[in-house]
Amino acid sequence: MATVVVTGANGQVGRELQVLANHYPAFQFHFTSEKNLDVTDEEAVVRFFNEYPPDYCINAAAYTAVDQAEEEAAAAESVNAHAPLYLAKACAALDIPLLHYSTDYVYHNALNRPLRETDETHPKGVYARTKLAGDQAALDAHKKVIVLRTSWVYSSFGHNFVKTMIRLGREREQLRVVYDQIGSPTYARSLARASLGILQQFEQGAVPADRQHGVYHYSNEGVCSWYDFAAAIFELQQIECSLAPILSRDFPTRAERPPFSLLDKSKFKQAFGFHIPHWRADLTEMLQAYARHPEG
Repeated sequence: MATVVVTGANGQVGRELQVLANHYPAFQFHFTSEKNLDVTDEEAVVRFFNEYPPDYCINAAAYTAVDQAEEEAAAAESVNAHAPLYLAKACAALDIPLLHYSTDYVYHNALNRPLRETDETHPKGVYARTKLAGDQAALDAHKKVIVLRTSWVYSSFGHNFVKTMIRLGREREQLRVVYDQIGSPTYARSLARASLGILQQFEQGAVPADRQHGVYHYSNEGVCSWYDFAAAIFELQQIECSLAPILSRDFPTRAERPPFSLLDKSKFKQAFGFHIPHWRADLTEMLQAYARHPEG
C-alpha cells in the first residue's frame, strides 16, 4: 500500500482529501498540520520524512489570507515560499512525486483570454509573489514536482466566498458584489479528486517522465464574475437578497485582485484525461454536502 503525506490537512483542500480518503483503498494517508509537522522548519521536514518515508506528498499548506499577507509578509513567505522548497528537497531525497497547489494570482496580466501555463507571470502583492516563489523553488529542487494552479477555491469547510454569501444573504436585504473580476470557481473536493486521480496514474505507471514535472491548471469549467457566482448561490439556496453589481474600485482591498484569471485547462486534460465539471454542477454538489453537514 502506497503512503501519502498530506500537509495542510486542516485547510479546504486538505479537509476534502480527508473526506475522499476512504474511497482510495490503495493509499494509506498521513494527514499533517502545523501541530505535527511544521513545514516552515526544514529540519523538522527532514526528520518527518526520515521517520515516515512516504511514496507521495501532497502539499496543501498555504498562507491564503490575501489581504492580511500585506502586513504579515514574513509569515506568508515562510509557508508559501520556503515550505515548498523544503518539501521538494525532502521528496527529491526519496525520489517521490510532490503535488503542490498554487494560484491564479501569479499571472495578473492584461490578457483577456484563458491563461496558459506558459504565459508570463506578473504577481502583485505579497500573497502572489510568495506563491510564485514557492512554485519556482519547488520546481527547481526536484524533477518530480507537479504544480496545480487553481482559482477561487471554496468548500463546505473553512471560510470562503460561498459560505460568506449564504450568511450575508440571509442577514441583509442587499449586497454589492464586484462584476469586473472574471474567472472560474473551483470546488475543493473536485480539486482533491483530480489530485488523487493523478496519484492513481502514478501508481499505474501511467505518468511518463515528461509529465511528472511542471505547471498545470485546474479549475472548474465555465466562466463567471463574482457577481454571477453570488447570483447562482442565491438562486440555488433560494435566498431573496438583492444583488448590486459594482466595480472593483468601489470595493478597495489591501491586495489587488487579478481582473481576469480564467485558466486554460487544456494541458491538464491532455496529460491526465480527466473530465472537469462545470462550476454550477460542482456548486450544486457543494451546497448539498453543506446542507448535510454544516461546518463552521
